[in-house]
Amino acid sequence: MSSETPALHETRQPAPALSEESPFASMMGLFDEAATRLGVDPANYAILRKPDREITVSVPVQLEDRSWMVFDGYRVQHNQGLGPCMGPLRISSGLELDHVRALAGWMTWKCALVNVPFGGSAGGIRVDPRANKRGILERIVRRYTANLLDVIGPERDILTPDAGTDQEIMAWVMDTFSSHMRHTENAIVTGKPLAMGGSALGQEAVALGLATVLRLALERFRLPQSGASIIVQGSGIVGGTLARLLQAAGHKVIGLSGKKCALFSEHGLDVPALLAWRTQHGRLDGVSGAFETLTNDELLKRPCDVLIPCAVVNAIDSKNARAVRAKLILEGAHAPISAKADRILHEKGIPIVPDILANAGGVLADYFEWVQNRQGLAWQRAVLEKRLARFMTEAWHETLEMESQHAVRMRMAAHMLAVQRVAKADQVRGVYA
Repeated sequence: MSSETPALHETRQPAPALSEESPFASMMGLFDEAATRLGVDPANYAILRKPDREITVSVPVQLEDRSWMVFDGYRVQHNQGLGPCMGPLRISSGLELDHVRALAGWMTWKCALVNVPFGGSAGGIRVDPRANKRGILERIVRRYTANLLDVIGPERDILTPDAGTDQEIMAWVMDTFSSHMRHTENAIVTGKPLAMGGSALGQEAVALGLATVLRLALERFRLPQSGASIIVQGSGIVGGTLARLLQAAGHKVIGLSGKKCALFSEHGLDVPALLAWRTQHGRLDGVSGAFETLTNDELLKRPCDVLIPCAVVNAIDSKNARAVRAKLILEGAHAPISAKADRILHEKGIPIVPDILANAGGVLADYFEWVQNRQGLAWQRAVLEKRLARFMTEAWHETLEMESQHAVRMRMAAHMLAVQRVAKADQVRGVYA
């Protein structure tokens, strides 16, 4: 940067006054560091730091007793430099706008990192999907979709599944949008049923991507290529699927957790039996077997070759980070390690494969489904798996190259690569004003 160009800290606006442990503050802190290291042009930096658009909508719905309730809905479109926006639809009673902003930012960097032509977005509805009957939830989702008709679309903003959604909910979004467009537009959402243009990968894409990155990481950090001891926090779509895949690949899954308890055995767990119990009962607690029953926090502190948190934000924070005894961590969830904990683990010498790289399989599956819908084709599962592995492997090696070139930790290397690509796209496109 020339001496005539003002330094970044002289032109940027201060971040919102949030705790360092918050996902949004963590995401923005990583962006600030990456932009500073790259020497991003101050004007370009100022544009990148703000979401392109934030929409808040009211979602009025008549309940069964004929009373009315108004729910809050959001959609944040973070950046469109690389292409149309794409990002999750989350339905949760605890949804906050700052978390939506963080999700949208993560999607921008994740898409850029794995080199797919999308910007990031995110949105959701503040409602507990389990506390309302299915018919009421359908009305909420359809009204939310109708409120966003002017800003979403297969060439504007594609909605992807997230917490609180399923294939049927994504089908409601598609049908509502299509009804207003007067033609079927299945590329408006991903995560649809297979019969409506969904992907043959189903819901396994994130786990498949994690398994691909794990193979590469085990080799890089000289850990056992077979028979590694692995703890997976989470037993749902991501954690449960991943545990099953890893055990089938010859690894020893010694820890697995649900919402209320965790199971641990240094000799290895019977993953298929545990997942079958969870499918039948909706939880892991209550299952019996040759294992210890722990809390989730206790599980994170047990020794293992690889720890893969696939459940919640800030599962590892400044309070428990020093007790973590894993040799390697892969982030299966969004921001499962807080900013403070990340520094502590780095000081302890524990390598971390960051979320925007490790769990990017979901982004790739969304991209593949969108491409298939636009082409009117349906790719076979074997083709999808091969292409997902190729994209993940390329992103892995490009991140390592950036890590070596700038002598930074892997998390920063991944963010620098992503920010560099988005900044270049924005700079080439210019600013229309």
